[in-house]
Amino acid sequence: MRILVLYAHPDPESFGAAIHRTVVETLRCSGHQVDDCDLYAEGFDPVLTRAERERYLDVPANRAPVESYVRRLEQAEGIVFVFPVWNFGFPAILKGYLDRVFLPGVSFRLDNGLAQPNLMHVKMLIGIATYGSPRWRAFLIGDPPRKVVMRMLRVLVAPFARRKYLALHDMNRQTPAGRAAFLQRVEKAMAAL
Repeated sequence: MRILVLYAHPDPESFGAAIHRTVVETLRCSGHQVDDCDLYAEGFDPVLTRAERERYLDVPANRAPVESYVRRLEQAEGIVFVFPVWNFGFPAILKGYLDRVFLPGVSFRLDNGLAQPNLMHVKMLIGIATYGSPRWRAFLIGDPPRKVVMRMLRVLVAPFARRKYLALHDMNRQTPAGRAAFLQRVEKAMAAL
């Protein structure tokens, strides 16, 4: 399977980087073709400019500023998001990726003003996140990142696409054993694909 790994963490020495390495290595060892998109390392610009917003509905011209990222998304059969949760949301670079790349004509199409899914080639959607706060606090807030991966993005892909969300909460108090156990959980989930 062709899998696009979207990774969003600025620190190559972080625990997020360890998760990212585990995901990529396990997928490759399992025989998947991996497109490893490290948004920070690639210098992705998350800012949707005024000109881009003005051309937002102009299909296919709207994709020109992010054409290479659009092509990578169009080639993916699966997407794995690896990210920290900051302020109960995605890092700005990942949110900017969604704003700039998940465009009309790319992730959805408009038919008589109604949005229709356009990523029907995507059969798998996985989110892997770390949270500084405990699970109960994320639950109380409504856990927006989980909802985006498991609900919002789900309507853009194939109807019966596999979905999974793995989260390590309470990173501020996580032990080395807890981190190691989570890495094993991630490795097991990636190996099962």
